[in-house]
Amino acid sequence: MKFIFVTGGVVSSLGKGLTAAALGTLLENRGLKVALQKFDPYLNVDPGTMSPYQHGEVYVLDDGAETDLDLGHYERFTSTKLSRMNNLTSGQVYQKVLNNEREGVYLGKTVQVIPHVTDEIKRRIHLLAETSKADVIITEIGGTTGDIEGLPFVEAIREFALEAGVGNTCFIHVTYVPFIKAAGELKTKPTQQSVAKLREIGITPHIIACRCEKPLDKELRQKISMFCNVPVEAVIEAKDVDHSIYEMPLMLQRERMDDLVCRLLHLTTPAPNMAYWQEIIRKLIAPQHRVRVGVVGKYIELQDAYKSVYEAIIHGGIANDCGVEIVQIDAETIEKEGPAKILKGLGGILVPGGFGERGTEGKIIAAQYARENKVPYFGLCLGMQIATIEYARNVLKLDKAHSTEFNPDTPHPVIALLDAQRKVTKKGGTMRLGAMPCQLTLGTKAAALYGSFVIQERHRHRYEFNNAYREKFEKAGFVFSGTSPDGKLVEVIELTNHPFYIASQFHPEFMSKPHQPHPLFKGFIAAAHEHIHHKPL
Repeated sequence: MKFIFVTGGVVSSLGKGLTAAALGTLLENRGLKVALQKFDPYLNVDPGTMSPYQHGEVYVLDDGAETDLDLGHYERFTSTKLSRMNNLTSGQVYQKVLNNEREGVYLGKTVQVIPHVTDEIKRRIHLLAETSKADVIITEIGGTTGDIEGLPFVEAIREFALEAGVGNTCFIHVTYVPFIKAAGELKTKPTQQSVAKLREIGITPHIIACRCEKPLDKELRQKISMFCNVPVEAVIEAKDVDHSIYEMPLMLQRERMDDLVCRLLHLTTPAPNMAYWQEIIRKLIAPQHRVRVGVVGKYIELQDAYKSVYEAIIHGGIANDCGVEIVQIDAETIEKEGPAKILKGLGGILVPGGFGERGTEGKIIAAQYARENKVPYFGLCLGMQIATIEYARNVLKLDKAHSTEFNPDTPHPVIALLDAQRKVTKKGGTMRLGAMPCQLTLGTKAAALYGSFVIQERHRHRYEFNNAYREKFEKAGFVFSGTSPDGKLVEVIELTNHPFYIASQFHPEFMSKPHQPHPLFKGFIAAAHEHIHHKPL
């Protein structure tokens, strides 16, 4: 088995996760089985309790693990199915080490970062190797080289490479080559310093991926090669993509990164056939159709808060050969300025998941506007609960209907706490999490879009539709098109007298890929285009 480690220097958010995912795409298309994992240096056990402003979205896996958003890139770019084994935090490492100490596993030894913490990190690499049976494991180290909290991870992969032997490991360092506008040139010094810091720790990268705004010329590549002790062909240009992150695999292929990795790891494989990926890019760059859809949320100013939602919308566009302009709308703006001014002219309206009361009324107004004006509406998790509250207030005339999450004293709690959540006191990892089965109803739009009656989708919620109100809603034309197999939990709702009004308690965005768009997003974009252009795709 071969191991690739991806580190980053100078600043965070350079695209280590995308680099790892794009390389995974290329290696998969060479016929190799690839597994990816992310090591996060923060002390939280997982990102489940972290604010989106701190961390971006929480990406949920089939087994209920709440993980870093980079794991979303891994699943979207490759065919790998991830589990909690694919994400490790410092919090998990220290929790395990301290539990071992309390249980006497270390036989009275002094517990130290080396070897006990680093051994636990290496154990997780070996564990993934055993369970995945992959040909290549790509491990991304979060944070920036030199960060104090990341040092145990860097030391662990140094030790791992020594133990694995020459030809079985490859280090890729993603770094920043800034363009200084006043000087009119790219500067290599930050890259030199970053690599020097990595070499101080005992790791010399085999490949340097240079994130840059302008192309790297031959002279700059030679300079980085000389000062960073790598061959010229191992200095990879990772220029900002022009249109979409899905251009990354093709860009790295042009730079021959996958060829170089295969040579370094002594892997004999055919060149990847990326024809289908090129067609994806064609549809992104020169689509046959175009449409605008609005995403009404509370974390709009932070791009990463709804990362998977935005990507799944783009995938829906790919499925319809339709370019999608995503209009980001702050729910509180709708509360202040009204829906007509903000929402007019949109092909569709999407309300994503979220927590907390802020912006709730704006989302309810958006759902009402979509229902009354026959604008395609798609609700995700909280977006389904919002649609329910709006219908209760304005169609069923249940005054002050609400969710007990936002108003515990509401006279009409149409959304209430799940029974299983009533005795829960701890916040982390205690929601209804992961892939659960859902039974769809024959003859509904949801069933038609899926082309199936039993589906599996990922969840992350504490509140649910209150079944005490189910009969009232059904009599008023509110369709429960998907439930848990026992019929107790409402999973999908829709309206029949509307071109597209569907909302799910689960998060379909986590199951969408550019080459396998989710059926609900595919249907939503088709409906949005038809709403604006009055003709089906």
